[in-house]
Amino acid sequence: MANGQTWLDWARELQDLSQCALAYCKDKYDIERFKRIREISAEMVAALGDVPVEQIRATFCAGDGYQTPKLDTRAAVMRGGKLLLVQEANGKWALPGGWVDYDQTLRSNAAKEALEEAGMVVRPRRVIALHDHNTRNTRQFLFNICSAFILCDYVSGEFKPNLETVACGFFGPDELPSPLAENKTTAAQIAMCFRAAADENWTVEFD
Repeated sequence: MANGQTWLDWARELQDLSQCALAYCKDKYDIERFKRIREISAEMVAALGDVPVEQIRATFCAGDGYQTPKLDTRAAVMRGGKLLLVQEANGKWALPGGWVDYDQTLRSNAAKEALEEAGMVVRPRRVIALHDHNTRNTRQFLFNICSAFILCDYVSGEFKPNLETVACGFFGPDELPSPLAENKTTAAQIAMCFRAAADENWTVEFD
């Protein structure tokens, strides 16, 4: 008997296949068939989560073109041997970060997120890791995500209230706050950032 995760994986695959097909398909009858397959994938997810199908359709089936993973950056900002974490409105802690905007690079997006969420000007130095979100973090999204962890040096600035975070601080490896927002940053990923900061010959982790 297939479990809920298996059904979700099947729905994700159907959505991916139908979106890709709709990007290249020319036959009007095939277009209608693939649109229906896409709708079925949304209906499957809605049934699994007991949520309105319209809500699922608005996010799960919103993309166009060939489907690829979304890109996310996490800024690992070091100061005095401690790592910057920000506290979200729900009380959980994470590395500052977010989706890479269409006009940003990994470097510029990491700096932008640190400034927006922590009020800190930082200097991105090197890539620590490229992690598959669904492998490493609490699974939350219906699409795949590649999270880029960027080691950054603190330059200046201090926390400013904003729409996304309510506090921030620099923490040593033995004084981490709780709870962590594990859908964005796990204890293992934080430990990885400390190791990378201490190792100038660090080899980038990637999935």
